[in-house]
Amino acid sequence: MDLQLKDKVAIVTGGSQGIGRATALRLAAEGASVVIAARGRELLDAVAAEIRAAGGKAAAVQADVSRAEDCAKLVAEALKAYGRLDILVNNAGTSATGEFESASDAIWQADFELKLFAAIRLARLAIPLMKQQGGGRIINITNIGAKQPRANSMPTTVTRAAGLAFTKALSKELAPHQILVNTVCIGSVRAAQHDTKAAKAGIAPEQLYANMAKDIPLGRVGRAEEVANAIAFLASGAASYITGSSINLDGGTSAVL
Repeated sequence: MDLQLKDKVAIVTGGSQGIGRATALRLAAEGASVVIAARGRELLDAVAAEIRAAGGKAAAVQADVSRAEDCAKLVAEALKAYGRLDILVNNAGTSATGEFESASDAIWQADFELKLFAAIRLARLAIPLMKQQGGGRIINITNIGAKQPRANSMPTTVTRAAGLAFTKALSKELAPHQILVNTVCIGSVRAAQHDTKAAKAGIAPEQLYANMAKDIPLGRVGRAEEVANAIAFLASGAASYITGSSINLDGGTSAVL
């Protein structure tokens, strides 16, 4: 299927590894020019080089999107490199969870800055550009805990729930401008943070993933490439009548649609 992404320009935050890396690779393979952002320079440059080696177009921008000035820099660099912006993938963020009483104001503030305010600021910068072009796509990465939070899951489930509300409200406001806004709600997906957790626990990553998969109906943890497939679909012409929607990518875990 032709996803009609040739010559489109996409920003992908958190683009140096995991879901962000897989998304950048997939969009580039479909013909889009990608601008990837992350805090660390080395991994970021490696992903950009990987895309170019495969014949794609990529620019790497070192940025901390929890900072307003870095959000502005990222969009400016995308325009400098490619002259337009069609797709914004707000993917930056890690899972910050724990007991409510142990979470300080600083932890809460950092999570909101990284997961919610980064999406707000980047959308604010992207929307005028998309309006000029007659449309665009904004795709926010959230998680199923935002719909069905468990104990010891804050602040992540709260900031991700805010991301769901942001997605729905923004989709209604931007629909007249043909800017489609959707979210992918992920469940358990293989990621570097899980590998680090396994190392700290003194077990092999595959053992950790096997333990995580016990309550997943499909019997396994998801792959970053599977999330990237959903993102690419929502960014594509094939999803031209989908806005204000969420896709649960969780192997059937969530009881909430």
